[in-house]
Amino acid sequence: MSTTTESRFSIGKGIRLIDDAGNEYLDGVSGTFNLSLGYNHPYVVEKIQEQVGNLTHMSSSFTEPYVDEVLSLLLQEAPNGIDAGWMRDITGSTANECATKIAQKYTGDTDIVSLFYSHHGQTQFATGISGNAFRRKGFPNSSVPNSLHVPVPYCYRCPFQTDPDHCAMQCIEALSDQLEFGGSGSTACMIIEPILGNGGNIIPPMEYFKQLRKLCDEHEMILIADEVQTGVGRTGEMYASTLFDIKPDIITLAKGLGGIGVPVAAVLMQSRLNVLEKHEHSFTSGSNMISLTAAKSTMEVVSAPGFLESVRSKGELLGNLLSPLAELYPDTIGEARGVGLMWGLEIVDADNAPDSRKANAIIDMAFKEENLILRGSRYGFGNVVKVRPSLTVTEDELVEIVGRLERVLQKMG
Repeated sequence: MSTTTESRFSIGKGIRLIDDAGNEYLDGVSGTFNLSLGYNHPYVVEKIQEQVGNLTHMSSSFTEPYVDEVLSLLLQEAPNGIDAGWMRDITGSTANECATKIAQKYTGDTDIVSLFYSHHGQTQFATGISGNAFRRKGFPNSSVPNSLHVPVPYCYRCPFQTDPDHCAMQCIEALSDQLEFGGSGSTACMIIEPILGNGGNIIPPMEYFKQLRKLCDEHEMILIADEVQTGVGRTGEMYASTLFDIKPDIITLAKGLGGIGVPVAAVLMQSRLNVLEKHEHSFTSGSNMISLTAAKSTMEVVSAPGFLESVRSKGELLGNLLSPLAELYPDTIGEARGVGLMWGLEIVDADNAPDSRKANAIIDMAFKEENLILRGSRYGFGNVVKVRPSLTVTEDELVEIVGRLERVLQKMG
């Protein structure tokens, strides 16, 4: 994606970026989906400024009381008996590494299963367990030998050519076959995004998650929900795992947990899985005071009465605004899909084939001609245009985002 500007951005207000020339851009995607509360939420800013004036960093040996405060907030609404946590990361990549380490140590098994199109991080290991081979090209250490990949439950483009209304869950059968025939016979875990964000805002059906949980139980595998993009209210629930009734054993969080873009991550788990020693997974900046303050104040905002209800209401509005575009522009949009404030438009050509060129052209034109910031899927190799404004977006701003987007679609014919 080539959304660049000659000017330098210098101010962020709400969901808007302002460059040095005074030009104002509407951010329709929450930065890189990490600005859950926008650029300058006053409560979070105040708490971080106060913390910077008092104490920015201590050894993690001394931050445990502050970690416990954050975990207390995170665990209040955690599903499936998840009652413990680990906060020695500041990024989703290493949080996912932590989760797989936990699964491997607890089970004594090795293999890690993930989906085609999945995205679990940028480190070499996280790239290896992700589902895009082009990201591993030229980096031999990113090819994880014990990583298994299976077809994604992508109903719009079902890999098994199955009608979603008459689906026999062949994607679960493919996973079962991979476990039996494709692995080492020693599978520790399955890691899955409740909504495959980078993959194209792909939403597996509820029945898939039900069958996945059953399969994990049968094979004594740990089920990890990578909620780096979906967690902390993005779907209108604190956790998408609750919305889709995934029943994970572990949840990983990052991105939106920092509220206004402060790096912070967390691994939540059932206490039986709290098996790692501190020396087995710990980073210098993990659980630093700025990150913990951002996470705590963000959780205080998101968990306040009525906040998530408002996200659900605004998500319904956004869906009602985007869905008609697929009917108005059938030669460009194959499907509008999403939940809460996490939506994507499947961009197609006249034959309904994926059209990444057109998707990138829409994003570029939106930026250059409408001062609207959007993002695509699979690092520009995919064909989905994503619309994910901050959870604090107003209804008027949602109308403005979709209005600018529609003007782009009109210009493109």
